[in-house]
Amino acid sequence: MVTSSLDYCNALYMGPPLSQIRRLQLVQNAAAGLLMGLSVRDHIQPVLRTLHWLPTAYWIRFKKVMLQPDSMLFDLWKDIPFPFHFSIYFFEVLNPDEILAGAKPAVQQRGPYVYREYRDKRNITFHENGTVSFLEYRRFYFQEDRSNGTESDYVLIANPLVLGAAVMLENSIAPVRIAVSTAFSLFKQKAFLNRTVGEVLWGYEDPLVKFLNNIVPGLLPYSDKFGLLVDFNNTHSGRFTINTGAADISKVHMVDNWNGLKKVSYWNSDQCNQINGTAGEIWPPFMTPSTPLEFYGPDFCRSLSMHYKESGEFQGVPIYRYGVSKTLFANGTEYPPNEGFCPCRQSGIQNMSSCRLNVPLFLSHPHFYNGDPQLLETVDGLHPSAEKHDLYLEMQPLIGVPMNVSVKLQLSLFVKRVPLIIQTGRINPVVLPLFWFEERGVIEDNLISEFYGLIVLVPTLLEYLPYGVIGLGALLLMAMGILWLRNKEASTEQSGPGLLGGSPIDVPALFYFRDSDESRPIWVIRSTVYSQHEAERSPTGPDRREQAAVWKLSVSAKRAQ
Repeated sequence: MVTSSLDYCNALYMGPPLSQIRRLQLVQNAAAGLLMGLSVRDHIQPVLRTLHWLPTAYWIRFKKVMLQPDSMLFDLWKDIPFPFHFSIYFFEVLNPDEILAGAKPAVQQRGPYVYREYRDKRNITFHENGTVSFLEYRRFYFQEDRSNGTESDYVLIANPLVLGAAVMLENSIAPVRIAVSTAFSLFKQKAFLNRTVGEVLWGYEDPLVKFLNNIVPGLLPYSDKFGLLVDFNNTHSGRFTINTGAADISKVHMVDNWNGLKKVSYWNSDQCNQINGTAGEIWPPFMTPSTPLEFYGPDFCRSLSMHYKESGEFQGVPIYRYGVSKTLFANGTEYPPNEGFCPCRQSGIQNMSSCRLNVPLFLSHPHFYNGDPQLLETVDGLHPSAEKHDLYLEMQPLIGVPMNVSVKLQLSLFVKRVPLIIQTGRINPVVLPLFWFEERGVIEDNLISEFYGLIVLVPTLLEYLPYGVIGLGALLLMAMGILWLRNKEASTEQSGPGLLGGSPIDVPALFYFRDSDESRPIWVIRSTVYSQHEAERSPTGPDRREQAAVWKLSVSAKRAQ
């Protein structure tokens, strides 16, 4: 009941004096202490964490995290302010003729070719059940100053149209394979293509693609262009519907459905088909190291899970660093829960054919990092490194906002000799890398300053405010004591030696004199008594010596007649 009262309309407390928040916090502390049987000496913060209670200052801001047009994080969610950079590294084939003759492929990494990635949400629609739907569009702009080359650079890679289609048709009847091989020859298609970076990524006019689209409309997901990322630029990745937190604040940003689906149907098990976590941008706040970090990636056709590695700071703001386990792309033999992603090959690569038109594409870490050593033995020129090729995410756990993100993945093509398709030559079966990419995002400096004040400064002030008040009071008392002593010393120096031993006596006393202008006597109270001899030596002169006729040490002396 106490927590319900604190929660009621507490977003209205946004921005009050710390003294008011402190009062509310004391109420919450007392409720937690009563519930857990604490003594006054016990520290309250661990207890609040055990109860999953946000401190009052945090809870006020927590309500602002709820996804609604007037909430604190709505604009940040709507138009992601992180400067995302999309970097592409190609694996250029060095010995194409030898590969066709059966030799081991040799590749060389080219790049990076860096693009500034912009994201914006459109068709945002709030629903009565506490969810919101949207389409997120992506746009890419080449940044030559960050790149090692230009989009006009030529690169030689495996041709997915030829080598991919050949594997797809391996089990088809002979006349079909002969017809396909003839079509490849007619349209001058080869096993390896030599095109510019811009053409390979964003598409080029291909007569074979146009011919197939005219014969069988809808056979290919392209119009008249073919490119590895032709359907990425200025497009969206599907309609997401996520929770706003109105019904349950702990589920804010969690995916309710994608394209109307609660789960996908690409894979062979319910576990692998599940749509878990968020859309990969913002997570529910108040995370702990045991909180799973999951998100659904339409480009990967699956949900990815990350685990806590360590705590740290990013420019002064506390963060949790997350990474992925070695079993992320393990095959079903090494990690049985991944059996649903099979048919599998070596461990460390995931078969993507079931969600990519049956094209034999494989997803993995760059350079087959964390993969089966056999993958490295079949291709020369690969150099996996944890520092260069592992992916990570640095999360601010209180508000669920990523501070520093680096997602690194590789796409490879399984190639082999297919009888009756002469373009495949005598290629030995091999998973041949095409390219790997890094999607990097770092939060902007102005937001870091805001988060630092919200997450670090305010809680610190609240925690140490009582001690600061006590310390300030002690300093004020010390200052008052010092001032009193200085005033006393100054008074002593001005008055001179006193009645006893040449020192003044600090006792109340009355002295009597007759005013020169009036006939009546006057009693004057002084706090320090001096001898008559010292009074006569006073610089006030002989007139005052006549007036200082009688000295009294008692305040009860009678008035002179």
